[in-house]
Amino acid sequence: MLRFALVPGIVLAIFPAAPTRAADWPEWRGPDFNGSSPAKNLPATLDKSKNLLWTTHLPGISASTAIISGDHLFVSCIDNQSSKLLAMCLDRKDGHITWQKDVGVGFKSNDRNNMASPSPVTDGKNAWFYFGTGDLAAFDLAGTQLWSRNLQKDYGNFSVQWIYASSPLLYRGKLYVQVLHRSDDSYLLCIDPASGRELWRQVRPNQALEESKESYATPVPVENNGKSEIVLIGGDVVTAHDPDSGKEIWRCGGWNPTKIDHWRVVCSVVAAGDLIIACPPKGGKLFAIRDGGEGDVTATRVAWTSKGASSDVCVPLFYKGNLYVLDGDRKTIACLDPKTGEEKWSGKLGGSHVFRSSPTGADDRIYCINEGGEAWVVSADEFRILGKSAIGMRPTRGSIAATDGQIVVHTGDLLEAFGKAE
Repeated sequence: MLRFALVPGIVLAIFPAAPTRAADWPEWRGPDFNGSSPAKNLPATLDKSKNLLWTTHLPGISASTAIISGDHLFVSCIDNQSSKLLAMCLDRKDGHITWQKDVGVGFKSNDRNNMASPSPVTDGKNAWFYFGTGDLAAFDLAGTQLWSRNLQKDYGNFSVQWIYASSPLLYRGKLYVQVLHRSDDSYLLCIDPASGRELWRQVRPNQALEESKESYATPVPVENNGKSEIVLIGGDVVTAHDPDSGKEIWRCGGWNPTKIDHWRVVCSVVAAGDLIIACPPKGGKLFAIRDGGEGDVTATRVAWTSKGASSDVCVPLFYKGNLYVLDGDRKTIACLDPKTGEEKWSGKLGGSHVFRSSPTGADDRIYCINEGGEAWVVSADEFRILGKSAIGMRPTRGSIAATDGQIVVHTGDLLEAFGKAE
């Protein structure tokens, strides 16, 4: 039986929602789900001595990316003292905390992850927060809780080795959550954002073994020729699903023919025109799937496989018609032609730590940050480092968010904004 709580007396006039601005950052991978932003007037370097606007200390750490809608900024974290899972809203202009709410309790952590790794989402009128405990809650902009539920209580415990970390997807008035884990009932769940009620749940079978069944990725919408799909990666396959029913449309695999049992997936797919770019784990070469197929398309719809580019954790960026691949372990970034996979340029970023955050593209620049809080700004047109600085603290795993005139960075238990004062 499903268990969720609606707050009595609240009128859920949620949809149609007030549209977010084009330059907002409403989801983990930005307004276009690919790491890019149309934001302008951004700093060419992130320098605390020159363009730091504000710094806010949070009650604890997380790997979530800051989510931006107008003057509202949403972030999740864990209170270090109480282990409470916190949904937080800050004022984007000056960083002061406007409200924080308890969503659950999460005490589990490791050197890669904790229960507050999933990023929130917003439609500009409400915000949804999700945690590795399965706690999912909706709030309006004033901080009033609209509903809450726990997916583990409703559908069974998550079975992953490194703590569940998939972020939710808000797309065309529906909320999507993937749970791809060691259990035989991996699934894609579709929820009504207004009430928290299940619209459908699609079981997603796979033939992977043990840890290779696990995915820490996030669902991604793909639009092509007037049709849309929700695309998942994990369990040794990429699958596309009907947004209205969850029915599987096609699947593509082939990167683990010998059934290695420890190839978990972290990196979400990214859409590049009519191609879907997937990153197999553990140094596997990128490959592109031509959208539009049906059934098993492994042998028929793979457009290209990269000659060397790979990413185990950092999701590639699609920006200005190019594909940017950040190899977090090698500390390199490469620009590829998404139509062919051919490399246009590449370079070594270096630094003292690996990268676990995904790159952000905006204002003709690529923003990257490593686990130690060292940030790079690179030209989007060639490998040219515009700025490098040590701005944060460990662990830094959330991606950089962009909005007009401002860059927002989540490092450890700090949230910081860079840009020009308004």
